[in-house]
Amino acid sequence: MTLSTDYESKWKNPEGSPVANNKAKKWRIFLGLSSFQILAMFRRGLFYTYLSIYMRSYLQLSVTITTLFATIPMLCSGFLQVFIWGRLSDKLQKRRTLIIVGEIIAAILILATYLIHAQISDFLIAGFVIIIGLSVTEIFWSMSNISWSALISDLYPSKDRSKIMGQLTSLGGAGRIVGALLGGLLYDGFGSKYPGWGFREGSLFIITVIIMGLSTIPMLLVPEGGIGNLPVTQKFERELIKSKKNTPSNKPKIPFLGFFILFIIALYVSNFGRNSTEVIYSQFLVLKDGFALSSQLLSYVVNIRSVAVIIVGITIGFLSNKLGHGNTFLIGIIIGIGALLLTAFTNSLVFVFIGSFFLGASEVIIGASSYAYAAQLIPEEHRAKMFSVYNAAFFLSWGIPSTLVTAPIIDKMINSGNAEVFAYQTSFLVGSIIALVGFSFLLGLEIYRKKHRIAVNEN
Repeated sequence: MTLSTDYESKWKNPEGSPVANNKAKKWRIFLGLSSFQILAMFRRGLFYTYLSIYMRSYLQLSVTITTLFATIPMLCSGFLQVFIWGRLSDKLQKRRTLIIVGEIIAAILILATYLIHAQISDFLIAGFVIIIGLSVTEIFWSMSNISWSALISDLYPSKDRSKIMGQLTSLGGAGRIVGALLGGLLYDGFGSKYPGWGFREGSLFIITVIIMGLSTIPMLLVPEGGIGNLPVTQKFERELIKSKKNTPSNKPKIPFLGFFILFIIALYVSNFGRNSTEVIYSQFLVLKDGFALSSQLLSYVVNIRSVAVIIVGITIGFLSNKLGHGNTFLIGIIIGIGALLLTAFTNSLVFVFIGSFFLGASEVIIGASSYAYAAQLIPEEHRAKMFSVYNAAFFLSWGIPSTLVTAPIIDKMINSGNAEVFAYQTSFLVGSIIALVGFSFLLGLEIYRKKHRIAVNEN
């Protein structure tokens, strides 16, 4: 069967087609998604940039214990996404509803975490209240996370996904800049209070809760999602793809599950190394014997990273489609490795800013290209379930590497009499080596795929 000329002509030249007549609807959808993303990244910059410092410097917890606020919640998120929320999202096909419900429940739980933590004078117990509270919160937050990933693939055709993800990440970077700046000011009460005041007295918790509630409003502009509620652009592409799949000229396909598992392994190992310093990054920059950055100056370093996210996010769709999602992913890993080494082994604050920029560039490159790559592999009827595995590879690489590898290295070296700065530098080096292993695995996978001219599925 040959490719439907009717669909092909409308897809390439959509004048008079349903796609061309829905520009207003497409703009409304993007406005809703981008507004949600901006608010989500605002609260992340506001809250998570300084939480690690608060737990380490104010609550006086060990480096390893401070990483648990990321590790345990991410374990909860990964488990719930894979075994519950992903399956439920595919069964109900109600992406938007699950996002809104997840955000509202998570906001209530964040508020409860603050109220309980504020009543406890024992700092160790207070720290574990935060860890447990964020873990319970993530159980419901993960409902929102997986539905968000599936919704993007529901709403946009494959050729646009890396571009859309890049644009959303770019706009989210702008939100994170404002959040990090405000968080830096609130952390010590605009310089008039003690460091950690913003968490201990609650302003950082309360503003985060308010933003989470507000972020659900723009989602009302977005369609429900799910296969039965696809916009006309996605329905149009589905018909085109069905026609293409019946043509004899198609390249052979790698068995879906086997290739997907190999891809997830490469993604996880590379992110395991690259993200192994995420939790301890801010701790390293405020060390008294190191750069000794204030909360305000730290916000500037973090925001250079967000500037990179904005700049690279605008162009990543073009680059990923031009170079290929796999090649772009590899470039992102190399940039991330360079950023880790540059940050750890420099005495110049200028190079810290440059390293932060590279970290942001690596973040958006890997995020957009790997998402587009995964979206090509995942059948639409299993979209949420399989994206839950993809998301788990991201989330579990955020806290676990610090808890299992870098933080114990730091604690052990400090307890053995090594300087704090040197201990943190060593952890950055270990993280870069692990990321290099992930790069090598993905490179081998891509070489094999191209050598045998095997194409990933398009859907």
